[in-house]
Amino acid sequence: MNSLYSLTLLFHSTVRYFVLIAMLVTIYRSIIALVQGKSFGPLDEKLSVWLLIMAHTQLILGLVLYGISPAVIFSAASMKDPGTRYWLVEHITTMIIAVILITLSRVTTKNLTDDAKKHRRVLIYNVLAGLLILMAIQMSGRGFLGLPI
Repeated sequence: MNSLYSLTLLFHSTVRYFVLIAMLVTIYRSIIALVQGKSFGPLDEKLSVWLLIMAHTQLILGLVLYGISPAVIFSAASMKDPGTRYWLVEHITTMIIAVILITLSRVTTKNLTDDAKKHRRVLIYNVLAGLLILMAIQMSGRGFLGLPI
């Protein structure tokens, strides 16, 4: 296995935990803020920006992997094999949708003035994105805590 692929895969597999942690913290803060009627403060802004940055970094690493991975095989036979089809089509599609949802969470809250609506928007989009990410990790067959080394 070439070293660029191995290194990129290691970073991609590691960054997912930072994305998930940032997402969980963001979701938790939104739930607490909605329940307690708190404002959408500077920490909430920073969390949504960091989640956005980490998600886009993860996407870039994933796109690099898509181009260099031996698991991504462009052929007619690939669509018939569930494992190959997963890496070729399903994983990338699911993750792009998740990153779009995270991006929409950040972008659409900027124009809202009501704090409860901001927290609700962040909560909904990030829960949906989180479910997609967890589903894709589960579908990969590598497990949640497995780091390829």
